[in-house]
Amino acid sequence: MTLEPKRPLTLRDVSDASGVSEMTVSRVLRNRGDVSDRTRAKVLAAAKELGYVPNKIAGALASNRVNLVAVIIPSLSNMVFPEVLTGINSVLEETDLQPVVGVTDYLPEKEEKVLYEMLSWRPSGVIIAGLEHSDAARAMLRAASIPVVEIMDTDGRPVDAMVGISHRRAGREMAQAILKAGYRHIGFMGTKMPLDHRARKRFEGFTEVLGKNGVEIEDRDFYSGGSALAKGREMTQAMLERSPDLDFLYYSNDMIGAGGLLYLIDKGIDVPGQIGLAGFNGVELLQGLPRQLATMDACRAEIGRKAAEIIIASLDETADPVERQLTLSPTISYGDTLKRW
Repeated sequence: MTLEPKRPLTLRDVSDASGVSEMTVSRVLRNRGDVSDRTRAKVLAAAKELGYVPNKIAGALASNRVNLVAVIIPSLSNMVFPEVLTGINSVLEETDLQPVVGVTDYLPEKEEKVLYEMLSWRPSGVIIAGLEHSDAARAMLRAASIPVVEIMDTDGRPVDAMVGISHRRAGREMAQAILKAGYRHIGFMGTKMPLDHRARKRFEGFTEVLGKNGVEIEDRDFYSGGSALAKGREMTQAMLERSPDLDFLYYSNDMIGAGGLLYLIDKGIDVPGQIGLAGFNGVELLQGLPRQLATMDACRAEIGRKAAEIIIASLDETADPVERQLTLSPTISYGDTLKRW
């Protein structure tokens, strides 16, 4: 038996099912015009029963954009970015705008490809992680003629708007706290930073303050791949075997820092007396550890919310103006692994 090919539902189908003209159906589904509550309810009920979804491409041809916000991030495996997405969605869900996500894996060439594909759908705005982009990517962002918000970082010049923290300042403040606590023999562990610009900037700020105080990083180790507990344990063990005199370990993120903490607890090493530890990001998941890792909150959810608010304000001429270049202020959490002075 040959099945008849299914055809897409149309306004006529909703019109026939609700007993209302196609023009009225269109008004209801676009939330335009003066339509009685009774008629609106009939149309919406018929559309829901049929499973009708409006074809917004036709409307996009007239307005030259669709109600999508392109959100371009480097990773979904890193739990930092899902929290940013939660912040974005908490604001956009009150509007007709919908976020659509692209992932770049920290690769500039992949970012170009994702951005190209996203912009070809003519989104209403772009939220993109970082300030460092290829010349081609920056050209596409400028030529798009839509709101662009670069997030997570404010150490640089944005294409349009930006919301984030100063990672150099974050690194400097952590170094100051470590030095004031009396630590002097410091090791660093983190991602391969040529691709992770924000980790690189924190490291630059960190080493800047150490250098001004006559202290140098005595050992360092970098890795590629996910921010895993097992990797933190492995790196910490290797570093302390190489450099047993270290009294502080600074990690580029909380996940490898938590792995290091678990290793030291297993070995019965006094934390923070013999060795202090600190990470970055303020990951809530790690609050269940036997001891709280010293860290710094990256303001992730707030960054997402503020970015979405900028997009909305940019599209609504009647909206109150919002700050378009916003630097948030993270705070240090000393936890149980960094001595207070």
